[in-house]
Amino acid sequence: MGNSQSGILADVPPLARYLFFSLKTGAQPAGVLRTLGETPWNDKVVIGLGLSLIKSLDKKVDGLRTFPTLAGPGLEVPGTPSALWVWLRGEDRGELLHLSRAIEKSLSEAFHLDRAIDAFRYKDSRDLTGYEDGTENPKDEDAVEAAIVQGKGNGVDGSSFVAVQQWVHDLDHFQAMPRTEQDNTIGRRIADNEEIDTAPDSAHVKRTAQESFDPEAFLVRRSMPWADETRAGLVFVAFGHTFDAFEAQLRNMVGETDGIVDALFKFTHPISGSYFWCPPTKDGGLDLSALETGG
Repeated sequence: MGNSQSGILADVPPLARYLFFSLKTGAQPAGVLRTLGETPWNDKVVIGLGLSLIKSLDKKVDGLRTFPTLAGPGLEVPGTPSALWVWLRGEDRGELLHLSRAIEKSLSEAFHLDRAIDAFRYKDSRDLTGYEDGTENPKDEDAVEAAIVQGKGNGVDGSSFVAVQQWVHDLDHFQAMPRTEQDNTIGRRIADNEEIDTAPDSAHVKRTAQESFDPEAFLVRRSMPWADETRAGLVFVAFGHTFDAFEAQLRNMVGETDGIVDALFKFTHPISGSYFWCPPTKDGGLDLSALETGG
């Protein structure tokens, strides 16, 4: 869709950096936000605004809410809200670092950088377990329908809602599983990426089968692996025209619907979870007219 942030529907880049900002005490973010929005980012940057930022402007975005804190047997899904999220996309880690520094400096009057995550594409967009990620992503017009807001009016059409989680994998535990157990955990064979009809109901593919929900729960996933000195996992990123599809899948994963917990939790767990609204674009920059940010 022509007025959505172009990085949302673009392919996953070779490298990425995710920035999470909070508002400084007493800050007046309107002017800083407007300056950020006037920069023509193309597909190098995707920007999401959190609920606390919207409320600080005394505005409202219909559909934007806080990330749900959920729990299941022996597991927790945390909510970790942020005021602003910036997804930097590129091919050179040094360029991403310098772009990150420039954005942090430009926002420093009103925002504090709380954390940054460096991510990368693994092989042909696989999770670090070796399994293909995002196989069931909708394509072309179906992707637009799933991820982009339409029919809501100027300043809103072309926007998107994004859920962002950081998952930490226990790769030693996963790699110690027999291959059959690994395949049944995911619900696909790693050898050919085909779904396993006889996989248990706890298989991740079955817990998140988008067409099995009522209404159907289609998302556009743009997840990427990450790693630091001691840990590794997945930055899960999912765009939708609302948060409803993501929440339906997540609640099914923790067993709220039928008591069956997603087998993924045997080797991985989320340590963060945030919701953001990604404004549409206009004249190369962000269209913030729905917020009337003023001076």
